[in-house]
Amino acid sequence: MALVAQCWNRLLAGGGSTDAPRSLFHCLSAVRSYHGARYEVKVGIPEFLKGVGNGVEAHVAKLEAEIGDFQKLLVTRTLRLKNLGIPCKHRKLILNYSQKYRLGLWRPRAEPQKP
Repeated sequence: MALVAQCWNRLLAGGGSTDAPRSLFHCLSAVRSYHGARYEVKVGIPEFLKGVGNGVEAHVAKLEAEIGDFQKLLVTRTLRLKNLGIPCKHRKLILNYSQKYRLGLWRPRAEPQKP
């Protein structure tokens, strides 16, 4: 937090310099954590469902047998998952996380989170 305060002080002390937005960007980019979360490099159906958690990983064999491809899972709709016998709570989680994954807002972690 001290680094953020230094960045703001440097920006405010600079007055109306033309490179102020650029200097702010460089200061704030230094604030980012050096130890980011590790993500799966190759994501398939098992890695995706393990990342979702909450018991959804119990359906790995069923989804791999019926759907087969991770990209097809991302565009699968509720009725198809219902016909496969996946409970409502798990369908909701799969669809929610698949939408987040498609938008780039979520990725499964390489190592499981500690509770």
